[in-house]
Parts: sequence; structure tokens; C-alpha cells
Amino acid sequence: MLSAGPTPRVPKEDWAFTITTEKGVVHRWSWDEFLALPQDDVGTDIHCVTSWSKLGTSWRGVTLDTLFEKVDTDYEYTMAHSYGGYTTNVPLKDLLDGKAWVAHTFDGADLPPEHGGPARLLVPHLYFWKSAKWVSGLEMLPQDQPGFWEQNGYNMYGDPWKEERYW
Repeated sequence: MLSAGPTPRVPKEDWAFTITTEKGVVHRWSWDEFLALPQDDVGTDIHCVTSWSKLGTSWRGVTLDTLFEKVDTDYEYTMAHSYGGYTTNVPLKDLLDGKAWVAHTFDGADLPPEHGGPARLLVPHLYFWKSAKWVSGLEMLPQDQPGFWEQNGYNMYGDPWKEERYW
């Protein structure tokens, strides 16, 4: 497991997920509110930038489509923020239409902190650094901006099928 820094330990009662729009409107879900939303079971392959893949992984979480239902935005880019300060950019089109989730369960068990628990972004069609561990929210952006790894040599998009690893 690779991380950009120490592993945050976020108690579920302190965890929240937010989506902040360009108008400064903050949509917020506590842990209990998040778990009360419709849950999806997801079976997917994941791909790490370091050249490994794990096939047939099982996740449970809330699709970003559900979280964006009442979000009014004209912006096309997001910055994912995590507890601990990690950031990564993801175009909004890659988070909607059943392509991404905020996941809290992996292989039938609560997601442990070392794997991003209590919840992480799951964007399986992109390299796994885009699936931000310890996710705390999304900020809407008017243009694409680099996050942590993108500022340090990683590709701005990260398509594993095009091997978009580094600059």
C-alpha cells in the first residue's frame, strides 16, 4: 500500500463527506446520513500505477450519482480532498453515470484505515491514486488543477488502458 503520508485514523462519528460548489454551497453527509443513502455492491478490477492489478474486487458504497443528485454546478472538474491533506483531481464526467463511488466496505468487511477507511473514493476505470483514501469531500473547479501526485510527476488523468502514469 502506497500513501503520500501517515495513515489518518478518522473515527466514524467524526467523518463527514462534503461537496462544495462554485457558489460556496456545501452539501454535507455525516457517517450515519451517508449509510442511510442507497448502497451499491460493486465488483470491479483495480489498477495501480506501479504496474499491478487486482481482479474481481468487491466493494460497497454510495455512487457519486446519488451524492450529486441535489448538487447544482456548472463546473466540469473536481478536486478530491482527504483527511491528512491528500488531493487528487478527477473530471466530473469520470465520477458520474455509474463510474465512481464513495466506498466503505471491501471484500465484505469495513474498509480498514490502511486501505483508506472509513471511506475512500473508488474510481476503478482510472489508476488507483485517483481513488483517494480517507476521502473527505469534493471541491468543484472551473478548470483542471493538479493534486498531490499530479504535482509530483503523475499524469493529470491516469487512464490505465493508455498507461497514463507519469508526465
